[in-house]
Amino acid sequence: MFDVNTKLDPDFSAGGGAGPAAAVSEIQGVARSRLLTVSPSAHLMEVAALLSNAQISVVVVCNAEGQVLGTITETMLVRQLGLGQADFFETRAAAVMTPNVAVCAPTDSLVKVLSTMHLQGWIHVVMADASNKAVGVVNVRDGLRALLNAGTHEQALLRNYVMGVGYQ
Repeated sequence: MFDVNTKLDPDFSAGGGAGPAAAVSEIQGVARSRLLTVSPSAHLMEVAALLSNAQISVVVVCNAEGQVLGTITETMLVRQLGLGQADFFETRAAAVMTPNVAVCAPTDSLVKVLSTMHLQGWIHVVMADASNKAVGVVNVRDGLRALLNAGTHEQALLRNYVMGVGYQ
C-alpha cells in the first residue's frame, strides 16, 4: 500500500515478504464496479447523489487525468450536514475530502492489504495504477469473500484428494 505521494510500507508490493499469492487484482472486477469518482470542483450535493444510488460509502476525488486526490465518505457528509459546516449546494468536494489517502496497487498482496485495513479500521481502500489513477475501490467484505472462497476451494480439493475422488 502506498500514500499518493510516498510508499507507506515496502512489504506491500507483491514481491515483498511471504504470504499467500493472491493479489488485489483477484477482486479487480468488483473493485472497479465500486469506483465512484468526482472532480475536486463537484458540489457536495453531487457527491451525496452519487452515494445515495450506490452500494458503497466512499467517493474518490480525482483530477482531470483520473489521479487520486482524496476521498469523501458518507460519514463525512453526515458530519458536515449535522454540524452545519457545509452548504451542500455551495461547498466543493476539495474543501471536505480527506487528502493523501492510502491506496493499493493491483499487484499488492490481498492478505496484506486486508490486514492493514483491519489494523487501521478502514472499510475501503482505493486501488490505483502506477500513475496513481484510480482503477477501483477495495471493500473489506469483497476481499474477505475472495479469501474465503479460495480457502473453500482448496479445502474441497484436499478432501477430494484424500477421499480418492477423481483419482481412480
